[in-house]
Amino acid sequence: MPPRVKGRPYDNSARAQASRARQAQVLAAARRLFLELGYVRTTMTAIADEAGVALDTVYELVGRKPDLFRLLIETAISGGEQAVPADERDYVHRIHAETTAAGKLRVYAEALPAIMSRLAPLVTVVQAAASAEPALGDLWHEIAERRATNMRRFAAELGGTGQLAIPVEEAADIIWATNSPELYALLVHQRGWTAERFGRWLAASWELMLLQQGEVPAR
Repeated sequence: MPPRVKGRPYDNSARAQASRARQAQVLAAARRLFLELGYVRTTMTAIADEAGVALDTVYELVGRKPDLFRLLIETAISGGEQAVPADERDYVHRIHAETTAAGKLRVYAEALPAIMSRLAPLVTVVQAAASAEPALGDLWHEIAERRATNMRRFAAELGGTGQLAIPVEEAADIIWATNSPELYALLVHQRGWTAERFGRWLAASWELMLLQQGEVPAR
């Protein structure tokens, strides 16, 4: 009997790439509609039409409406087409590479304007719809608590330099409060600051509030 010829392994990379491209279309369409119409008035059917795909495809790619909005939030934070865990983000690696508390704070402050420009408009949608959509309020509470946990880790890293002027827990709360999308929206969207000005102000404020005076670099 002749030997059996093994078939080539199935390469599904093209299919996966096409799926990611369709998901990106759906997310872009959903973001446009949520920002224009709000969460409640935006339907999954409208998102499918805006994205140019079938409604079943939307559900297959991103799940139900709350799942879709969660993915929008997560990708806004990560800055990519997929959610990225905090420890795998580029700016977090740069923070770890810095040896001084002031350097770590500057790297984070420089990264925040780009994140907030994507995230803050979605937070406005959440705030407007949270009372009518409890799941949306729960989602934002969950993300805010996760951010608080991450800030405690960040503050502990700052404390490890020996350069904090205040307790780690207090530093974590201050960073959590001042890096919030709500504060960004107040200063940038309502008071007309540029995103870059917000980042510079944040870095300078953190250095003054959090670090020993000898660690605040001359301006």
